[in-house]
Amino acid sequence: MSLYWRIFLLNGGVLALAVALLLGPVTVSTPVLFGEALVLLGGLAAMLVVNAVLLKVGLAPLARLDRAMATADLLRPAGRPTVSGGGEIAGLTRTFNAMLDRLEAERATSSGRVLTALEAERGRIAQELHDEIGQTLTAVLLQLKHAADRAPEPVRTDLHQAQETTRASLDEIRRIARRLRPGVLEELGLHSALRSLAGEFTTPRLGVTAHITPGLPHLDPAAELVLYRVAQEGLTNAARHSGAARVEVHLRPLPGGGVALLVRDDGHGLGEAPEGAGIRGMRERALLTGAELHVGAGPHGGTQVRLEVPHTSVTSDSSDTPRATR
Repeated sequence: MSLYWRIFLLNGGVLALAVALLLGPVTVSTPVLFGEALVLLGGLAAMLVVNAVLLKVGLAPLARLDRAMATADLLRPAGRPTVSGGGEIAGLTRTFNAMLDRLEAERATSSGRVLTALEAERGRIAQELHDEIGQTLTAVLLQLKHAADRAPEPVRTDLHQAQETTRASLDEIRRIARRLRPGVLEELGLHSALRSLAGEFTTPRLGVTAHITPGLPHLDPAAELVLYRVAQEGLTNAARHSGAARVEVHLRPLPGGGVALLVRDDGHGLGEAPEGAGIRGMRERALLTGAELHVGAGPHGGTQVRLEVPHTSVTSDSSDTPRATR
């Protein structure tokens, strides 16, 4: 039955009840007596209550659909509203569910293309930093050394200082290139890449430890890259914004299959701050492999990033085997 006819019949039933009351033994005097006014007001209140209850029950599926529409987020896929009721409401719910499926699929596809292009651009920039700027700075170092060996003592000290500054810049360029293109991930696998990442972020003020459970299943390259980038972004946020002294990175299997990544710090937490571009980027990457991302407070304070990659991204090979160096 359509929504139109349901509301029509509900209101028709209430009006029929009002007519039945008028045809009953109740009479109305002119002027209206106090007792008769009470009876009329009581009947009106009863009809309004019955009408409100019937409409509430009849439109409940539409209210549930409205809440589902208001809370829908393509970056946080959730369950679909249950198809209930009949007529237009059930059809509208099915159409909304189909629209969400289509939008999530299109969002995942477009995000995949963007992130693939982004990774390719990262690789190109990293290659140019290594080949062009890196080699140029190396040549400058050699020229400074050659000039320092022949310069008088007052000038030699300045040249040595310029040499150290150039060497520090070269190390920074190499560090940026490694973060742009995780060569260790391509060559040695996820385990070594996470340990190397923890070492890069370790400083005198921030201690980073990696805990990797032995015997983890092997993941496909796309899932490994998502895990690596989420860990990298989590460590970057912890180093820049959390004020943490310790960060733990855990990689462990899930009971039902798949792999879970956990990045947890002891900083001051997210508080009421809105999610920035970094967390949104992590959510978009999680969508590529059908993974679930949870960002929130840790059990003992701080911030906790948990990524659960499903078993559909797991292959049969062992992940402990290093890859061939390219």
